[in-house]
Amino acid sequence: QLQASGGGLVQAGGSLRLSCVVSGVTVSRYTMGWFRQAPGKEREFVAAISRSGGSTSYGDSVKGRFTISRDNAKNTVYLQMNSLKPEDTAVYYCAADASSKVVVSTTIHEYDYWGQGTLVTVSS
Repeated sequence: QLQASGGGLVQAGGSLRLSCVVSGVTVSRYTMGWFRQAPGKEREFVAAISRSGGSTSYGDSVKGRFTISRDNAKNTVYLQMNSLKPEDTAVYYCAADASSKVVVSTTIHEYDYWGQGTLVTVSS
């Protein structure tokens, strides 16, 4: 089970940190990712991190502003979001990829398990 939290309302330029707690399995076995879906739009890739945390990938729209990290001892993955913009408004989902690929997964179909999402609203 994946439980995302930390969303809320923030002004443009502000910061939020999302958390995704994984229960029932050992998170170190999974590549973890964050995706988001804005109203009327398709779900898009935000960030991903390898099982060890040594490799990350980011969507073009968030590079330099968002940072993904993980604490395998706490079975938790984080998404630090800085310099937020109104266009970052979306429901954010965490996801787990159970494959053993070396390269982190960046597409929806590569992920096996999904959390319920947490809403981030950025006001202008």
